[in-house]
Amino acid sequence: MAEGTSALKAWENYYVIVGSSAGALTGLQFVVLTMIAEARKARGGGGESIAAFGSPNVVHFCAALLVSAICSAPWGGLVPPGTAVAACGASGVVYALVVLRRTTRQSEYKPVLEDWIWHAALPLLAYAALVHGGWAIAHDSADTLYVIGAATLLLVFIGIHNAWDTVMYVTITGLPEPKAAPEPKAAPPAPAPTPTAPREVRVADATAPAESPPSVPS
Repeated sequence: MAEGTSALKAWENYYVIVGSSAGALTGLQFVVLTMIAEARKARGGGGESIAAFGSPNVVHFCAALLVSAICSAPWGGLVPPGTAVAACGASGVVYALVVLRRTTRQSEYKPVLEDWIWHAALPLLAYAALVHGGWAIAHDSADTLYVIGAATLLLVFIGIHNAWDTVMYVTITGLPEPKAAPEPKAAPPAPAPTPTAPREVRVADATAPAESPPSVPS
């Protein structure tokens, strides 16, 4: 038990670095989410892409920070930190499956192979590794601390890659210009007056001889 605790203490500096990096990089995601929101507003889309490609990065950074805090705490044995890490990993697996479902249901962006790897496969692998590593160290297997350390660092790399990939996509694609307000339509020209047909001259009036003036008596 004391040997396992000392092994966990040997990782303290490692988790200070990883946890501090995860906490600092969380601020990067606020910028990314702002850019996604502006693009979504300009394009008139829904919020499915943020739930599938934006919010999970914050969760990955927070998970790495939480695992670093768990492994840096002054535990008296390996069972409490192992149980806490395993529970964190199990929650992450459930969340990764939820994100996968959101990704397949959203229609704003069509993921490619790289997206499926970094947004679905690798997070699921990292959280599953936390479950295995936490369960193992809870059963006095200190060697799996390497698995937990690698999974925690992988979560940080996943968050960095996904945030950067989103920024590059929005930058290269560009935000569409907001639609200008339609100009008011000009009033249609007044219709031209319809020419009136000339009045018909009665044939009888036109052909009748003019009346002779009355004769003056001499």
